[in-house]
Amino acid sequence: MNLIQPARPAADELRDRFQSVRALSLALAAPLSAEDQCIQSMPDASPTKWHLAHTTWFFETVLLQPHATGYRVFDAAFAYLFNSYYEALGPRHPRPQRGLLTRPSLEAVQAYRRHVDEAVDALLAGAGEDTDWEAIAPIIELGLNHEQQHQELILTDILHALSCNPLLPAYRAAPTPALRLASVAPAMRWLSRPGGVVEVGHAGGGFSFDNETPRHAALLQPYAIADRLVNCGEYAQFIADGGYQRPELWLSDGWAVVQAQGWRHPPYWLAPDDPRLVHHGATAGWHVFGLHGVRPLEPEAPVSQLSFYEAAAYAEWAGARLPTEFEWEAAHDAPGISQMSGQAWQWTRSSYDPYPGFRPLSGVAAEYNGKFMVGQLVLRGGSVATPAGHARPSYRNFFPPAARWQFSGLRLAKDL
Repeated sequence: MNLIQPARPAADELRDRFQSVRALSLALAAPLSAEDQCIQSMPDASPTKWHLAHTTWFFETVLLQPHATGYRVFDAAFAYLFNSYYEALGPRHPRPQRGLLTRPSLEAVQAYRRHVDEAVDALLAGAGEDTDWEAIAPIIELGLNHEQQHQELILTDILHALSCNPLLPAYRAAPTPALRLASVAPAMRWLSRPGGVVEVGHAGGGFSFDNETPRHAALLQPYAIADRLVNCGEYAQFIADGGYQRPELWLSDGWAVVQAQGWRHPPYWLAPDDPRLVHHGATAGWHVFGLHGVRPLEPEAPVSQLSFYEAAAYAEWAGARLPTEFEWEAAHDAPGISQMSGQAWQWTRSSYDPYPGFRPLSGVAAEYNGKFMVGQLVLRGGSVATPAGHARPSYRNFFPPAARWQFSGLRLAKDL
């Protein structure tokens, strides 16, 4: 993690950013009832209330307890309830059972947030020349980026929970005119990229997670990359051509999952004969469930909520492949390329492995990324749920290959 140590004006800026990020989490939760915020629809997702508490626990445990003189813990039991996976910080409530935490109440969690926010504000407001910026500034920066990750999870997790409700209720009503995730997409074009040695990873200056470092050289062969993401109309052609019934298109593990779970289309797509459409007065044709409820499928919008297996099968069907994460990063600023961020996370063909010379952060944060570097695939870019300013070209997201509740899509590549 890289961070220039701040002077007093920078401390004020960090204080403003802290307040802004914390307020956004509450704004994202505002459309949800207390019942909504307690639900956990699967082990991989967490309740909104838990996200609000866990991000608060992070600041209390990693920042305030070690560095704020006289800080009073809000509730000692919260250390057990809201620790996520930090073994060094003791035992914790099992992840699959977070939805059982009807207590503490939402009101108690909100009071917890106010308690911690006031303490962090006091810590920053009282910062002076004797403040140990070298210790606390990187923690606050990490905590803010950590909370932004959970802001995205608030949206992806509640969308999955609402998709399990047969009424398919919207997270939030669509604005007027109706929100479209993408403008009309032109025909896909291939952008040729030279091979050779390229530098990848965080270049320094500003924040980065430890898994984006160290910057290093990667050797690429000449390749072509699509100028935009695969859209829903194109993916519908894959479905119509029997894509989910053709084992030759699928990796072996992917085909086994397709058969075991009965996949026939992306998880939030509703086929024309889906009985749930009756509740929405929907017209004929495919529909898609999203944050704004059930909407007619937009052929030009990037396809989303795909697993790595589905992305790889589509690429095989299209006579192409997925880019490696290094090809993706090297093409990030290529002339003519679009939709690199803010639409859908983009699966790559790269395993989530440490970069050469990787070293995790020190202290508690050592558990943040490194121990997950096995059995997962890298996604690049950022989605409609990613907070503004959070992603960057070197950002490495990662999920298991069967995960499909995220805003994850694909961009094609091919060899030259």
